Amino acid sequence: MRVEPAMRTSIYARLRDGIDSFAAATPARFAITIFTSFVLIFTLLFSLPIATSTGRPAPLVDALFTAVSVICVTGLSTVDMATYWSPFGHVLVFIGVEIGGIGVLTLASILGLVISRRLGLRQKLLAAGDANPLRIHKGPISEGQAVRLGETGSLLLTVAVSALIIELAVALLLFPRMLIQGVPVLDAAWQSVYLSAMAFTNTGFLPTSDGLTPYADDPWFLTVLMLGVVLGAIGFPVIYVLTKNLRHPRRWSLHVKITILTFALLLVLGAFAYFVLEYNNPRTFGPMDPGQRVLQSFFLSSMARSGGFSTVDIAQLDSASLLVTDMLMFIGGGSASTAGGIKVTTLAILFLAAFAEARGHSDMEAYDRRIPGDVLRLAVSVVLWGATTVAASCILILLLTDSTLDYVLFDVISAFATCGLTTGFTASTTDSAQYILAATMFFGRIGTVTLAAALAASQHPRLFRRPEERPIVG
Repeated sequence: MRVEPAMRTSIYARLRDGIDSFAAATPARFAITIFTSFVLIFTLLFSLPIATSTGRPAPLVDALFTAVSVICVTGLSTVDMATYWSPFGHVLVFIGVEIGGIGVLTLASILGLVISRRLGLRQKLLAAGDANPLRIHKGPISEGQAVRLGETGSLLLTVAVSALIIELAVALLLFPRMLIQGVPVLDAAWQSVYLSAMAFTNTGFLPTSDGLTPYADDPWFLTVLMLGVVLGAIGFPVIYVLTKNLRHPRRWSLHVKITILTFALLLVLGAFAYFVLEYNNPRTFGPMDPGQRVLQSFFLSSMARSGGFSTVDIAQLDSASLLVTDMLMFIGGGSASTAGGIKVTTLAILFLAAFAEARGHSDMEAYDRRIPGDVLRLAVSVVLWGATTVAASCILILLLTDSTLDYVLFDVISAFATCGLTTGFTASTTDSAQYILAATMFFGRIGTVTLAAALAASQHPRLFRRPEERPIVG
């Protein structure tokens, strides 16, 4: 039976309208659906014999775990990423982390903008929801925020251009250092591009089995990687505002100021903690000179936020250092960034609320601005959902394995925060534990706010309020 062009157009139009209606009605569920679809597609692709270096199909657990880790830009793996996958497999990894790093809804909006040369209201709402979880819920949203709805098109352009420019710049800075190391030109070109993508997307996969060993004490190489990771983790809304008002800090939004300040404080405090705790550890910083200790402390502090690269064996860190890393990973990077975690602004909001309560103030304030109460409720929800996810995953894995809590907790938080640092537990544990870690990565990346909004689906207004009564807290 021959299908007429008009009928094909009608079918396509109905399908497009159906997808648009679903996306507009339940954007959170739409985001999870698209995300899940990408995971399933990449699982299928990684299962193909052409994707492995041996030419044999990858086991389901390895294909699924790699697909989730790639799309979630986590960096954890159950196999040796450098040797297990074929060139085709490495191309899949590269494409997957670019999709996951930018965000599936943002990428869809960018493609729509390129094709149609305009951005409709629905596309703006979807893209804005990818950048600001508050927009996922139905109802009016105050426009007193980092990026207004009318600026969504400019933000999408910033995402695309900044990702391209930053990754290209990082690759160009790494390339000559690899040539000096003796890496052949073509290999150096591929490895520099690969590493730049893994740095900006905060993934942490390595293209060679040597990893960072040849450059473990190289200040130039490690600083460039740190720069790429920080620029990816700071958040696209921050990059957008800085590109417009870099020399005019007074014009920066509250979100930008809070993000930069909290991000910098955590970076410095984390480096100081590693410097002190690992100073005399003979298995990590002990044999190094003072300058190298400072460099490695800052490198580990920046990578613990979501970068995933490491120049030392994480399993050899002091127990106190592992706990510090757990905390830094759980916090993560900036909102609407390639980093994971609960985000630095979430932490800042909780501290501002505590300071306001200690001073007896009814409102949270920062930089001469008042922060509404719904932002605090969202921050509390994010932390509780994140802590619940981590606790549930740890309990299940401890029941299924005989591993110790410190290593299990470390890799579970790394999975939830899409960091990628590991004690070695992930690759050596059972298949069942690896499936749990894959689910933890998925829930961590789609965001606790997105998941909660997807379950709620819509808000139900109530025409009454019950009597007030105050329970005892603390």
